[in-house]
Amino acid sequence: MAETEGAAVPERLLITRTTTDDGTRVVTLAGEIDLDGSARLREALLSGVAGGPGTVVDLGAVTFMDSSGINALITAHQATQEAGTRLCLAAPQDAVLRVLQLVGVDSLIPCYPTLEAALTA
Repeated sequence: MAETEGAAVPERLLITRTTTDDGTRVVTLAGEIDLDGSARLREALLSGVAGGPGTVVDLGAVTFMDSSGINALITAHQATQEAGTRLCLAAPQDAVLRVLQLVGVDSLIPCYPTLEAALTA
């Protein structure tokens, strides 16, 4: 079952949450991750952190991410570490991957080229 939330304007952040058969949560993001959507993103990533084997964040349709998005990812990473689950990132576009690499998030949180690779890791 998928749960979708988003803003009324298409250029903003759309968040879809699903669960795989093994209980892994997949949070699929589309649009821009900036200050306007970072609180919703943080909430989506932190809800249910302790349940299941972990969370995969699908960044394949994210076109922009600023420091508030980075902070939300780091907060989620810390929460999953405390809960004994895992968090990983999947399919970032080049511009988003560059931001993740510049601040070192890709060395803190495992980052995979595709959603399938993240789910099977």
